[in-house]
Amino acid sequence: MLHLSRLRLLTVILSLCGPVSNGFAARPNFLFIIVDDQSPFDLKVYDPKSQLDTPVINELAAGGITLDAAHHMGAFVGAVCTPSRHMVMCGRTLWHLPIAPDALAKGRCPEHLEEQTLAAVFNRNGYDTMRTCKNGNSYEAANKQFTVRQDATKRGGTAESGSAWHAEQVLNYLNEREQAQDEDPFFIYYGFSHPHDTRDGTPELLRKYGATNHADRDTLPPTNPAQPPLPINWLPKHPFFHGQPNLRDEVAVSGVWERRDERTIRNEVGRQFACSENIDIQIGRVLKKLSDMGELDNTYIFYTSDHGMAIGRHGLQGKQNLYEHTWRVPMIVKGPGIAAGTRAPGNIYLLDVLSTVCDLAGIEAPKSSEGISFRPVLEGAKRTVRDVLYGAYCGGTKPGMRCVKQGDWKLIQYDVMDGDVRETQLFNLADNANEFLDQHHAADVTALTGAEPSAQQRNLADDPAHAVKLKEMQALLLSEMRRLDDPYRLWNQPDDGLTAPVPPPRKNKRREAAK
Repeated sequence: MLHLSRLRLLTVILSLCGPVSNGFAARPNFLFIIVDDQSPFDLKVYDPKSQLDTPVINELAAGGITLDAAHHMGAFVGAVCTPSRHMVMCGRTLWHLPIAPDALAKGRCPEHLEEQTLAAVFNRNGYDTMRTCKNGNSYEAANKQFTVRQDATKRGGTAESGSAWHAEQVLNYLNEREQAQDEDPFFIYYGFSHPHDTRDGTPELLRKYGATNHADRDTLPPTNPAQPPLPINWLPKHPFFHGQPNLRDEVAVSGVWERRDERTIRNEVGRQFACSENIDIQIGRVLKKLSDMGELDNTYIFYTSDHGMAIGRHGLQGKQNLYEHTWRVPMIVKGPGIAAGTRAPGNIYLLDVLSTVCDLAGIEAPKSSEGISFRPVLEGAKRTVRDVLYGAYCGGTKPGMRCVKQGDWKLIQYDVMDGDVRETQLFNLADNANEFLDQHHAADVTALTGAEPSAQQRNLADDPAHAVKLKEMQALLLSEMRRLDDPYRLWNQPDDGLTAPVPPPRKNKRREAAK
């Protein structure tokens, strides 16, 4: 009953804000919603078979546009969220961030970049800016630019210790605007600490998804038929080592640790879903308030995540990989001029957000931004803003992992553990969207996942029929690495005379990755 009433309420609210022309009586507002550690495939919008209930997010998608090829560009540290959130704020590519190895020393990033970040730009152009999000693993100098800031890490299962706290900060801010009769346009950065672990859901939502906040490393969580099924591309173990010894996300997440068995993963997915549905509820509260204030029809609403997440997919647990479930992010946008119920690939990065919101607001994007506005995609004028997408992860042993995608084809290469692990994967995503490997065909795996991969749904890198495509994609990857000033080269690439970059000083890595 609660679920249906919430759905009906949001249907009514969102039906009141259909597309309007861009000739605003007032400049548009922005509600930028970003969650922590969510694969797009958790959501019914991206996987209709998902058991996760998010009626508010579903209604946002029904009233706006869903992008099917939104990505983060990658990371050079285990805390993938740190470079990801830098890119959101400043619009710069991965190796041109102020925290990237040698970027400042080699002039690849301007000094005082925080003055050209999201809140600073909108402040200068007459917007009121407000932010709530987790603490840490972000871009602190940029976060300080928000006029109102209410940050705290909230990953508990109560209203005070969980996602409802972030909602309260936004609601308090909107109430104060209403009381002050503040008519300035606003930009609200509405961040959540969940569903990042520890995934302590509310008791009622944990019951719904058959999950427990399991904390005993010596036992398995209880089975429960209400738990979500295993992910379709689950594996009991990744086929080769990922390249980062003692990586927190793969060995130390409470409730999972090193385990990838069915009971552990189904319970953890249930916890993920419990936290994610609570986020959906909290978004609904803020949208209702905006509707009550008469602001909803003039507000662009963005919904995204800082990166995806594995939780058993491909035998992995964390965010330090380049499979689609983790490299991609959800991106749903609703607002003036956006046709309801549309979809497009987009081929965007999170670093494109700054240029896009500036474009929608009629503000000149800072020259330091390297992102591309995807407003033409949002308004239906284009399907994509770029042809090629590049991804990197090298928070562990170097040079790490790289990927490139063009059209239906995707290449991932691994060069880790001082050359002991060198692997190549080639996928045709039109035929193999789940990136099935040979291991997904095993009878003991399919018996648990229910998957029935076809003969061609596997890694094609060693298939002679695709040798030409493999070489083409490898050349494309090298081209992108050179274009983006990637400071490393893989074993099968020319070294280009590069020397290993000097990494910036790091704090406690285990503590940082946990934030």
